Amino acid sequence: MSNSNTELVKLLKKGDMTAFDVIYKKYSRRLYGFVFRYVKQDTDTEEIVQEVFLKIWKSRDNINIYSSFESFLFTIAHNATVNLLKRKATEQKYIEHIKSLQYVDETYELTDEIHYKELKHKFQNLLNELSPRQKEIFHLSREEGLNHKEIAEKLGISTNTVKNHLVTTLSFLKGKIDNGLLISQLFVCLFL
Repeated sequence: MSNSNTELVKLLKKGDMTAFDVIYKKYSRRLYGFVFRYVKQDTDTEEIVQEVFLKIWKSRDNINIYSSFESFLFTIAHNATVNLLKRKATEQKYIEHIKSLQYVDETYELTDEIHYKELKHKFQNLLNELSPRQKEIFHLSREEGLNHKEIAEKLGISTNTVKNHLVTTLSFLKGKIDNGLLISQLFVCLFL
């Protein structure tokens, strides 16, 4: 079994699509079951499994043929699952915060939508003032949910550089948002 994995990984590292297909067929169901235990939703589970195999393909050159391929595979699946769950928890906290701001009778407030659109527009303008690298790092961190180490590996830079860019970006954004407005509250909930 490990010899066949070793041979498959060697072929995969050379860009062999047939080896990739064999690995996919061999592990996709097990990964699906592993992820589904935590996520409990088919669409999210399928998305994570696809993401895992996409990462395997993209990082095939870095796979160590002498270490356990299964451990490598399931570690990627675990990390992707944790990232998804973190993202969902953040979204849920945001939804609960917005609900707490609404009136008891739950009437639709046009002002909330106007404030949100104003925030979104202002935030987008501020993002356009960032350097391309700062924008890229901010996007990977806040929208894709990658941690500092993952961003550093993806961009080929140090984790300290990632941290410095994020600190500078967040400081810039906080300094530019108006104080005392609902927009500031939403900004903090949405992006920080």
